[in-house]
Order: sequence, then structure tokens, then C-alpha cells
Amino acid sequence: MTLRRVESDADYEAVRQVNMAVLPLERAASVAEMRAAATPDSLVLLVERDGVVVGNGRADRSQITGAAVVAPRVVPEFRRQGIGTVVLGELMAHAATLDLAAVVGHAESEGSRTFAERHGFTEVDRQIEQIRAIGVEPAPAPRDDIEVVTVAERPDLWDAAYAQLAAQAFEDMVLIAPMHVSIDEWRGSWIGDPAAMFVALAGDELVGMAGLIADDDNPGRAENALTVVRRDWRRKGVAAHLKRITLAYAASHGISEVYTWTQRGNADMRGLNAHLGYTTRLQSFTMRRQL
Repeated sequence: MTLRRVESDADYEAVRQVNMAVLPLERAASVAEMRAAATPDSLVLLVERDGVVVGNGRADRSQITGAAVVAPRVVPEFRRQGIGTVVLGELMAHAATLDLAAVVGHAESEGSRTFAERHGFTEVDRQIEQIRAIGVEPAPAPRDDIEVVTVAERPDLWDAAYAQLAAQAFEDMVLIAPMHVSIDEWRGSWIGDPAAMFVALAGDELVGMAGLIADDDNPGRAENALTVVRRDWRRKGVAAHLKRITLAYAASHGISEVYTWTQRGNADMRGLNAHLGYTTRLQSFTMRRQL
């Protein structure tokens, strides 16, 4: 078995293929997105045995302050052969060089959680996936108190939303430490097609946002982008209005399923999703270990 750093586009594509095999219901980042996300602190490994790609691994600084993130992945037919343990060891060694206090990872199944626990991780949070089948989705009637525009129409609003809306959302999404997302990450991995990203304005003030991120490998599916409403505008139906707009957009663009992930503690958003017809499908375990 060999572990080597990814270098070429072909290497990154092999990483993508592993990700799709391990997480078939999740959107896999493109080669360009993975390259753009790489920093001097990033380690991305390709794992091969006898010339066959059997897994990958990633270690980097996490968006959770003070923590590294590790993601060892092994394609299903090669599991329970010690490969994941070897990969995790390499990732943990790299994480230890980043001068951080802890490391986090995400276990997408009970088996993965057991693997993490065996290596000293403990559960600190859960993410709940909800899905919505798309049928006939009428667009909601316009509201008198807000105007909804797309980022395609107003590109300047995306950076403004980072400072005025996303900052509040990240404060609300605290897991084991505050979240930090850089403006470059916001401009890259947090936006989908600008025509599918919707921003609510009350006069000139940003009060809410929602949208969809398409899955190029599965055109019939899309993920809900970050949905957030400014704190003083919450409980006024703005989030529901924006989400209904995204569902109508999905229906008019050939999307048959929309999915979203929320923290276990975010009962309000899960309740809104349920009200809009979403049902629960999966859960993911956030695991943590001291370095």
C-alpha cells in the first residue's frame, strides 16, 4: 500500500471518485474547488494498493477555531483491512504540526463512529440531514416589506452578506468552539450559481439569504445553501419565504430533490424544514480528540 500527496488533476479526480463511492448521497467537490481550497497547511493523500485506488485522506485547519480536521476515507470493498487506521495515523501526524489543541472529524455511519471512538475520539455534536422531494412548487407571492433579488442581479451583495448575515449565522453555529470562515472561503465554497442565491432586502438593508448549490454529478439534486435571517427579522416568515423561493427555483430547473444539513441543536430550522415538507434521512456524528 502506498500513500502519496495528490499533485495532478488526475490525482484530484481520483480523490473525487473515492468521495463519491464513500458518500454517494453527498455532493463531491470539483477538482477546481479542491485546488482552490488547498493551503500550505493542507494535506491531501491518495491511497493505492497494487496500483488500485482504495482510499484518500485529508487533514487541514478546521473552520472550528483551534482545531484541525481529518477525513480518512476507504472505499467500501476495502474496509476492515487496517487501511483506515494507517491513513488516520498519517493525518493525525500532520495535524500535530499545525499547533492546534484538538482535531475533529465527521463520521457518517455508526461503523465510522465506532472506528473514531476506537482511536480516541468522542462525539460532540450531530448533523441531521433532511430531504425534500420536488414536485409542483409555486413561487410565493411577493411581500410588501422585503424585496428578494439574486446574487446574479446584485453581485455586490455576496460580500456584504458575509459581514452582515453570515457572521451572525456562524456565531449561532458554535459546536465546540466558534466557527471561522474566511472571506476567500465564503467567495469560493459557500456560493452556488449566483442565479440560485437569493438575498432579502428591507430597503437597503440585508435581512436574509438562502439558495441552492447544484450537484454537477447528479443534476437532479441540489443542496440548500446557508439559510440565515438577521436576528431582528427572525420569526417574521422571512426564512420560509426564501426557502419557498428556492423550492420554486428547483422545480423550474429540473431538480427533483433538495437536501440540507442542520445541527442537532437547531430545532427552529429543522422545524421550519419539516413544515415545508422535508423529511429526515441521515445523521452525521461530529467527533473530537485532543492533540
